[in-house]
Amino acid sequence: MSTGAPVDGFTLSFDRLGSVGRQPVVLLHGWPGDRTDMASVAERLGDEFDVVVPDLRGFGASDKHLRDPGDHYSMVAQARSVTGLIEELGLSHVVLGGYDIGSRVGQQLAKDRPDLLSALVITPPAPGVGSRILGEGPIREFWYQSFHHLDLAEKLLDGKPDAVRDYLEYFWTHWSGPDFTLDDARLEHLTSVYAPAGAFVASIGYYRAAGNVVARYLGETVPDEKIMVPTTFLWPEHDPLFLGAWSDRVGEFFAQVTVQPVEGVGHFVPVEAPDTFADAIVRAST
Repeated sequence: MSTGAPVDGFTLSFDRLGSVGRQPVVLLHGWPGDRTDMASVAERLGDEFDVVVPDLRGFGASDKHLRDPGDHYSMVAQARSVTGLIEELGLSHVVLGGYDIGSRVGQQLAKDRPDLLSALVITPPAPGVGSRILGEGPIREFWYQSFHHLDLAEKLLDGKPDAVRDYLEYFWTHWSGPDFTLDDARLEHLTSVYAPAGAFVASIGYYRAAGNVVARYLGETVPDEKIMVPTTFLWPEHDPLFLGAWSDRVGEFFAQVTVQPVEGVGHFVPVEAPDTFADAIVRAST
């Protein structure tokens, strides 16, 4: 594990695998996870790539300063840290892979610094949901984002290992596909990084910065300028948060986009289907 230079006072810890000088790949994890979400994908890319896998701000071994979420944990702020790491390492024409929050950060980076990227390989969330967020199923699933805005979330969970373990286990079980079994060692690892005092509340800083998910999608408009970075969406069959039908509008937001359905898996595509994720990275690099 290495540590990058601070951006806005936040340092990112990261793993670097493969061969320096090869095609660079940056892999971004989601919530509730850390950089180990991407370990199997990175291993499958082997020595043919220069693979950098950071913990985002507020996660894993990276800095977890308890500062204003809007200024320090937003998509823009997270993207600044990833940009800083890419530039510090001297990477260019990066293939960026991400899921969940990592996907959001990747999309932000593609807007802010498309010159750094050659391709995106991401999973939902995606733009284009609109009023469909008001459906009975989505409203039932997205409760946790509103909960994360409450002080009660910190009081019930932060610094409480047993409560954190139960909370993480719920999402890794509920959001994953029918054939996925959460490994006990993985649950213990994630508990160890989310349970220390201040760690859980830092991990939800992104949600507190993002505002209300329903209002965000209802207020969504088609941009004047599309994301120009070639993009592959790996869309899992069993993700309860982002239904397959919601992929129909991504072309309004991305100039060059391919939607690849991923059968049999849920929200955690890099963990549940690392071969699929790695293969998409390889294709995007050519």
